[in-house]
Amino acid sequence: MTSLAFAATGAAKEAGETQLLTLVADQVASRLFAKDATLWGPEAETESAIRLGWVEAAEVSAPLVEQIAALRAELQAEGVNHIVLCGMGGSSLAPEVITATAGVELTVLDSTDPDQVRAAVSDRLATTAIVVSSKSGSTLETDSQRRIFEAEFTAAGIDAKARIIIVTDPGSPLDGFAREAGYRKVFNADPNVGGRYSGLTAFGLVPSGLAGADIAALLDSAEEAGEMLRDDDVDNVGLRLAAALGGTNPLRNKIVIVEDGSGIVGFADWAEQLIAESTGKLGTGVLPVVADTNSPEVVSGAADVLVVRLVAGDSDVELGENEVSIAGDLGAQMMVWEFATAVAGRLLGINPFDQPDVEAAKSAARGLLDATPAPTPALFTDGAIEVRTANHDAEWLAGAGTVEQAITALLGTLAADGYLSVQVYLDRLANAPLADVRNDLAAVSNRPVTFGWGPRFLHSTGQFHKGGPAVGVFLQVTGAAQQDLAIPERPFSFGELISAQAAGDATVLADHGRPVLRLHLTDVATGVAQLKTVVATLAGQHSDA
Repeated sequence: MTSLAFAATGAAKEAGETQLLTLVADQVASRLFAKDATLWGPEAETESAIRLGWVEAAEVSAPLVEQIAALRAELQAEGVNHIVLCGMGGSSLAPEVITATAGVELTVLDSTDPDQVRAAVSDRLATTAIVVSSKSGSTLETDSQRRIFEAEFTAAGIDAKARIIIVTDPGSPLDGFAREAGYRKVFNADPNVGGRYSGLTAFGLVPSGLAGADIAALLDSAEEAGEMLRDDDVDNVGLRLAAALGGTNPLRNKIVIVEDGSGIVGFADWAEQLIAESTGKLGTGVLPVVADTNSPEVVSGAADVLVVRLVAGDSDVELGENEVSIAGDLGAQMMVWEFATAVAGRLLGINPFDQPDVEAAKSAARGLLDATPAPTPALFTDGAIEVRTANHDAEWLAGAGTVEQAITALLGTLAADGYLSVQVYLDRLANAPLADVRNDLAAVSNRPVTFGWGPRFLHSTGQFHKGGPAVGVFLQVTGAAQQDLAIPERPFSFGELISAQAAGDATVLADHGRPVLRLHLTDVATGVAQLKTVVATLAGQHSDA
């Protein structure tokens, strides 16, 4: 039996007291489950009308369980026991949290970094099948990943068609191409579900089920949660979470999500995309910050911060001021957060189902690939790090001659209600320890800090960076791959692609007036070590001050 528990203090509790009665009186919960597209106003109605299939995803997706189990059995009988997911954003984040929580192996390839791609295609190819997930069917990263795997399968004497499984919307370019190509299996997802709400559809279930996760139990939990969420009642956990996310007054628009014993691995990363891409637009929105119990943001007491703790159902967590705790198993939590994010969009006065600023970075990257311009020259080089900026007039960087001085200058542009976004275009598996700089930078800046691996964050928090409140400053880290990797039948390589993605996003951010500091590591291993040392030094200076 699914159980959900919620508690709140301070601003979150007050928001519930002031917002819940209105949400209940307006019958928001029952209208949402009735797919009432008018909930977000006339301008959002057209989009909302084709994006509400997720409210019944648990029920609609139930027939997939048997199909996925049958395919898994076939693959295992053929000696294929390693599943690789080629997907981005909503196509990869849900399967990652589902399989990690279940304790089963799924290789998630959501990068264009040549080193990470090479590592994926070199790992157990003889016993590998890939799931290529793309809602539109035209995602450049996913298409490139499919191409390299298909070429490597063929070169190894493996029937590539028998090892490629497709998840896409019916009628998408990929749908038609895959069927004509004769790939092993094509799963169609509900086209009336947006990518970030698709965790309980084929996009989340196919790779997770093939990897061995219990997707039937996941759907059962989500369906039970849905029965609770549809009630117009002040005790509705989804309504209470929505009020905390989007109804505080004044708005606490930095939502610090902390894993505090829930047992759900990586849930905050999935919620980050859901919230940021759904709410960050029209100059408003709430910024999710993935943190841990020891992160500076948790104890900062900042007026724009709300802490949300993910806890176990039987835990007795003592909340600080302006904090929320929420407990429930994975399927239930996914339903609750999707529901709460959609309702928070109503409170914020925005459409939670569009992403008007996501395409800008993609277009900029495509333009750079077509034009192949020379790289922006470095302002200076410090050790293994070249320092650049995307801003035409970067007065804030004047006088800097070291990486430490450049980072200090960037932090000096932070507004009292600002945030720092660290964006790292490197192999996220090989360089995972670099994420440790997040806490140190939060301590040094006294502001919330997000950390994203590129290009996957472009399909996640990238929308908030351009469309949300204009208070972000950006630290971008790129690196020289050990060896570039060609993309079959493409005029550009993976190295050129990830470089264009980084440069394109930096350009768009700069065009929006955001300060952007770009650090390029001429030798990745040496540069990562240098950057960690620089940030640790800054943190030490801050603690001594």
